[in-house]
Amino acid sequence: MSQHHPIIFHVDIDAFYASVEAREAPELRGLPVVIGADPEGGRGRGVVVACSYEARKFGLKSGMPISRAYKLCPSATYLRPNFTLYARASSRVMQLLRRHADKFEQVGIDEAFLDVSSRVRDAEPVKELAMQIKKELRDGEGFTCSIGIAPNKSSAKIGSDLQKPDGLTLVPFDAVGEFLARLPVSVIPGVGKKTREFLKERGIETIAQLQDVSGKQLVKWFGKGGVWLWGVAQGKEQMPVRAREIPKSLNVERTFRRDVPEFKQLFGVMDEIAYELNRRLRVGELRFKKVGIKIRFTHFETHTREKMLGDYSDELDLIQRTARSLLHEFSGRKESVRLLGVRVSELRRERAKASTLDSWARS
Repeated sequence: MSQHHPIIFHVDIDAFYASVEAREAPELRGLPVVIGADPEGGRGRGVVVACSYEARKFGLKSGMPISRAYKLCPSATYLRPNFTLYARASSRVMQLLRRHADKFEQVGIDEAFLDVSSRVRDAEPVKELAMQIKKELRDGEGFTCSIGIAPNKSSAKIGSDLQKPDGLTLVPFDAVGEFLARLPVSVIPGVGKKTREFLKERGIETIAQLQDVSGKQLVKWFGKGGVWLWGVAQGKEQMPVRAREIPKSLNVERTFRRDVPEFKQLFGVMDEIAYELNRRLRVGELRFKKVGIKIRFTHFETHTREKMLGDYSDELDLIQRTARSLLHEFSGRKESVRLLGVRVSELRRERAKASTLDSWARS
């Protein structure tokens, strides 16, 4: 390994929510476990928040409608999320990981980047440190993790995804581009379905093919994102590992396919929106002091309302109750509703040292 290269670990806890639940109830180990909405015998509404690897073998994945999940695997154990439990477990995991890093960047409730450049230099000590982290997580917290090691964040992230669960991938530091070349473009963080289809239409399905496209062309296609994509494909991306700033606010909105005429229906939707917003707060270890709503009627007439609370909180029930109270002001309106949203602001981090935001790839 060259002494000029940073040494970056990407550590990803395997099936984190399901692993936490299995730690609380060991009888769930080795079984298909689904965390999300109540399936109600296949009639439930809502989505899969997370699932165990055993459930994934049946084709289940996060974001899937819970009714579809139930059809694929009715024998699974279905649990409602316990975000307070997951946040506590995450805090302990991140404290453990932070002790091994020169620089530390949490990027979700269950994953983080560690810059360990001053602690290890050669391949064997690097592997030994990774194995030590894996052992500490297994012995101390009961979790397995997958670790990718590379000279930059994107390659380390790609590496950690390659051998799950309980994987360890050391990207060759003197041949990062060659290592990436054999992989499909879908492994690049941030390259979703639309981008894959766009590239496939142009004959680009592997990173090797993407490497042959000039940076200038990628900028034409993707704007500033093209610069980032070129760096990732070439193995030359150089984003530093760093703590993230606290966002000013978080919001979730839902635009209805068909305007909703029944005002009573909006309260159920409001609860679902609050649920997703609370999930994002827990991932970011954030607390709020202000709750607001946004409502848009059929003819695009839009209103917002906000309420400042007495103290900081991260409780789902408080978001729901406050949002419902604000929504009641509009209950006398006869128009159908086109859009509904909830927003929390006046944010602060629950723990001063914790630092998370959304996907690092969007920074």
